[in-house]
This record gives sequence, structure tokens and C-alpha cells, in this order.
Amino acid sequence: MRVLIKSAVLLHPSHPLHGKKTDILIADGVIEKIGNGINDNPAQVVTAENLHVSAGWTDCFANFSDPGEEYKETIETGAHAAAAGGFTDVLLIPNTNPETQNKGQVQYILEKSKTTPVTIHPIGAVTIRTAGEQLTEMYDMAASGTVAFSDGIHPIQSSGILQKALEYLLAIDGVLIQLPDDTTIGTHGLMNEGIISTRLGMQGKPALSEELMIARDIELARYTGSRVHFTGVSTAKSIELIAAAKKEGLKVTCSVTPYHLFFCDEDLASYDTTLKVNPPLRTAADRDAIRHAVKDGVVDCMASHHLPQDYDHKVCEFQKAAFGMETLESVFSAAISTGISAEEFVQMQTTNVRNIFSLPAIEVQEGAPAVLTLFDPGKEYVFTEKHIRSLSKNNGFINKTLKGKVIGIINKDRLNLSDTN
Repeated sequence: MRVLIKSAVLLHPSHPLHGKKTDILIADGVIEKIGNGINDNPAQVVTAENLHVSAGWTDCFANFSDPGEEYKETIETGAHAAAAGGFTDVLLIPNTNPETQNKGQVQYILEKSKTTPVTIHPIGAVTIRTAGEQLTEMYDMAASGTVAFSDGIHPIQSSGILQKALEYLLAIDGVLIQLPDDTTIGTHGLMNEGIISTRLGMQGKPALSEELMIARDIELARYTGSRVHFTGVSTAKSIELIAAAKKEGLKVTCSVTPYHLFFCDEDLASYDTTLKVNPPLRTAADRDAIRHAVKDGVVDCMASHHLPQDYDHKVCEFQKAAFGMETLESVFSAAISTGISAEEFVQMQTTNVRNIFSLPAIEVQEGAPAVLTLFDPGKEYVFTEKHIRSLSKNNGFINKTLKGKVIGIINKDRLNLSDTN
């Protein structure tokens, strides 16, 4: 494959052409030349108004429902959704059937993803069946290709189990991903507990359920000296706790979702089940605090929390609807639409996220493998169902006017263009 990217603004801080327009010639999956005025007749030319290019983006928390629930998503369809969203790499949570809890399941994912347009990295379960009771063989999974460990959408409730897991991970310098939610508080909550939940007559889930777990896990990170990554952080107090832990020098990082940046509990006034997520959408003040935390660098990266659900699990009464949102194709646009700059987004989804999970840096230089994302950060458009490549359509951004459009990715010696209309 020969591809020539013409007149694209390069966003790659370590490159001397950072922030400037340049051409990039790619041959057989390798960057052959970077500079102005490059011509190559056999090459497929990629050009667009306000074209930008960066190292490929990485997402650190997605579920492709494969194996076990392939009617919601498969590794193949999830990979195409990720590519449409500008991601060249995706970390998959272990909440499948069976769970990713041994080297056999890790190898299944790696083998099945060899032909997908994105590079997939399995996250191994911390406990058997993600039930929070008995530790898995994390060392074997790490040797087989896992890049992190988590019980995914089932956060570890037992302090003792989490302590043992963190101590175990010290030996392999592993990182544990925790979705902070004390499930004994607001167990049956449907949305954030507050004025809006009272007005709508729905059972609430208090911010305390998240903040208590973050406070506990920070103490365990301090005690063990291990690495903890909080994902789906949704409250102002949570941000304060994480900022203090970072200032202290603890090995704590965090990510936020596109929907917690964009929406708040007031958006549930229409009982839109696509906005039923966990952690729930919080107050407008919490949303704004998260936006500020991104700008201030407290938030390390975005996490899609791509959780596809089929029609029957979302088109029903709010009380019966499943939690979760399909998001991969809309992460970048949601972030840009809330005031995050393209340069900030690229920093989070390239350098920051890959440092957290010890993934090799992606370099944009001659002789390096071509792992690139192409995008237009200024393009305004209406996000519709036609932009979704997932099998599931439970995306809360449908029919929203967004800013920032992904044009495509280059990865594995393949050019994958998204819909640019």
C-alpha cells in the first residue's frame, strides 16, 4: 500500500514540524518521507480541507461483547467502530462470556483481532468471573499479552481482595483499572441522586458511592505502592481526591468518559434510556468540574466506556433499561464540542494513555511504522445513526450537532476512511 497524505497539520510535539502543514508518504505500512511538496504517482492521495494528522489514538476501556454476546457486538464490528472514531488501539475489558480470566481467553482475543483494522489489547480480569472473590492467574495473562487488569464494569468491592491484587501486580509492574462504585450504596439507583432524580421520581445513586471507593482505593495505593487507574470519574469531589493523590506522588491516574463531559442529569428529563449509564450522569457543576480537570491536566485521558446494548435492552421503560452507551465513533467529537482542543485530545489519547499502560510510543518519523489518525478538528456536523459502525445503536449523541470529525486511520498497512460528509 502506498498512501500520500497532502497538506496536513501535524500534531506531534516531538517532531520539528509540529503544528505545521506537511506531506507524509507511506509505503508498505512504513512512513517513507515527511516534508513539503512530496509527489508519488502510484500512491493513493488523502487530502481534505483543514486536514490534521497525529499518532494513532488509544482507547483504554471498551467492551466488544465477544465471546458470548455477539448480537450486541463482535471483535470485528467493534474494531470498525473504533476505526471510525479515529482509534488505532483499543483496550478491551474482560466482561465477556466467558470472561477474559486466563491465557486461553487472552489468546482468543489476540488471534481473532489479527485481521482487524485496529490493534486490540486485552485487559485481564482481576478475579474469577469478575465476581470479586478469588484472584485470577494474572501473571500468566500478563505473559500472554494483557496490558492491564480490571474487573471492568464490576468494580472490586472487597478491600482485602483489592489489596492482595495490588500487591500481586507489584511483581509485574501491572496497573489495575477500577470503575469507582460502592455498590452497597444506592444499589438500585437509576440516575444521580439529587434534585433532578426527585423531580423525575426515580431512585437515585449518590455521588458518595463513587467518592468513598476512590478514597479507599487511594489509601490502598498508598499502602501497597501499586498503580491504580480510575475510569469513569464523574464528580467534583472525586477529582479533588485524585488531584491530591497525584500531588502526593502516588501512582494514581484517571480517565473520564465523553458522556460525562457532555451531558448532566438535567438531560434525563425526557427519560432517554441511551443516557442511562454507570456511573450516572451527575450535576452540571460536576460536569463543569470534569471539564476544568481535563484542562488542568488532572484527567490523564478519555475512555470511551463503549458498552453496546441491543434494541430490547434500551428501547423500554427507563427502570428496565440496561446501563451503558455505545460511544467509540463519537468520543473525539464529544470532547472537541465541550471545549477540549485538538492538541489536548491528542496528548491524552497518544502519549498519556500509552504511558499509563506501558504501551510503546507511536512515533511519526521516517522509517517508523505508520500508525496515524486523520481528522478535522473544526468540522461541524450532525451525528446520526449512519456514522455508527457498531452493531448496537445506543448512542446518546445521535442527532446532536458536534464539532470535530474523524477522517480515518492508517494502521496495519491499511487505510480506513470514515464517512466525511
